[in-house]
Amino acid sequence: MKIADILEKMETTVYSPGDGEKSIDGVILGDLFSFVMAEAREGWLWITIQIHLNVSAVAVLKDVPFILLASDRKPEKELIERCAAEGITLAGTPLTSYEAAGKLYSMGVGGRS
Repeated sequence: MKIADILEKMETTVYSPGDGEKSIDGVILGDLFSFVMAEAREGWLWITIQIHLNVSAVAVLKDVPFILLASDRKPEKELIERCAAEGITLAGTPLTSYEAAGKLYSMGVGGRS
């Protein structure tokens, strides 16, 4: 599913639009960076509650095009700026990580490939 489709169907606030035409091939949910660095795959959406600049560094390292901040967490200004510069979609949702993952799953956005 394309990023633009996910943004349209989910309750989100977009902080950095990124490339809405990119397809999302899977989802990873995690707040421990070492876990995400080990498990995330290129083209996946990352659900997290982390809101600081280091989130973008992990996303760039793993070619993650979409970061979804759960639990109505608001990103730091530096994170928004870096995501915009890197072309990463950054959005927030009032849903918990669990709820967001469930909604993505029900929409047909995959898990591990």
